[in-house]
Amino acid sequence: MRVLIADDDAVLRFALREHHERWLFEVVECVDGDEAWQAMQESTPRLLAIIDWSMPGIDGPTLCRDLRETPALAGMYVILLTANTSKADVIAGLESGADDYITKPFDWDELRARVRIGSRIVGLQQALGVRVNELQKALASVRTLSGLLPICAYCKRIRDDRDYWKQIEHYLSEHSNARFSHGICPDCMKQHLPERI
Repeated sequence: MRVLIADDDAVLRFALREHHERWLFEVVECVDGDEAWQAMQESTPRLLAIIDWSMPGIDGPTLCRDLRETPALAGMYVILLTANTSKADVIAGLESGADDYITKPFDWDELRARVRIGSRIVGLQQALGVRVNELQKALASVRTLSGLLPICAYCKRIRDDRDYWKQIEHYLSEHSNARFSHGICPDCMKQHLPERI
């Protein structure tokens, strides 16, 4: 999985990159919010981001809000990294659109656990997206009948688009997923096979 790391602290950014590469992530480093926003606009968006609250350019909460307002990026999982520890800051960070919030200094094992949670959620979102696409394709391929069907008043055959008259069951099987079995209704039994009654 790809992870974007945005922090203006070069030492912390280096440590984050080293840990994430050890955890088998592909890492993109950004030194500020503007560079992070630019990297997110690329054709292959990052699926998980760790963003510092206080950075030059666009700050973390603003970046989160911008992400959530951009349909192509709205599904990105964002962990907001900050020295702000007050309850009001945690609430403000989460309300800005962050999915998780970690305060500095943090424990690396805790960060790894939270990143794994984010990875799992992103994986579930991707799997759901695939299923939704499959369902949309399946629904698009469902054949339905609509409109006016020209049917003979005597033999009950239907005229198709090429002006051929077809048995109703043949016509319907070509234009829908219906299957047919044949039987005799009580009125026809009386009229055509009275001896069997």
